[in-house]
Amino acid sequence: MHIPPYHKKVTWQRFFVGVMIGGVIAYCTLLYMYGSMYESLLEENNQFRSKINDLQNQNESLLEDNDELSEKSQKAVTIESVSLTIENTDELPLDRLIIDNLEEMVKTELKHIYGKDLSLIAESEKLLVSTIENKAYTVDEFTYNFTITKLVISKHIKITVKADLAN
Repeated sequence: MHIPPYHKKVTWQRFFVGVMIGGVIAYCTLLYMYGSMYESLLEENNQFRSKINDLQNQNESLLEDNDELSEKSQKAVTIESVSLTIENTDELPLDRLIIDNLEEMVKTELKHIYGKDLSLIAESEKLLVSTIENKAYTVDEFTYNFTITKLVISKHIKITVKADLAN
């Protein structure tokens, strides 16, 4: 079997030269597009690095200022947050929405203690307990009473309660 000699025909020679020139042009275009994309990514990377360095420097200075201020304010520690946990959620017909509503109701009841002096709140611990235990909380036509099982008083007050259905 004989393979025809395409290298002698002018049309085939032009076709192969066109393919070669097209390949070179496509490769050059690819290099240009890749280079410009890579250049823009490097610029963006450098901008992010400088921004990160600026933010780290700012963070360090703010932490130093915070340490200085916390040393000054050690004398008067105040209440910053209240977290509430209902420990018997699986025993009662409580879904996540009712639990969230009950927690928000109790936190709303205790909103007056935010920013108060820690020693003042620690002295009036019984008042805090009675504030929660003596109130009935109603959600979706059910009334709940709470009994405090654990109370931790610090900058962040942590309260663990047991919920009971009131009849």
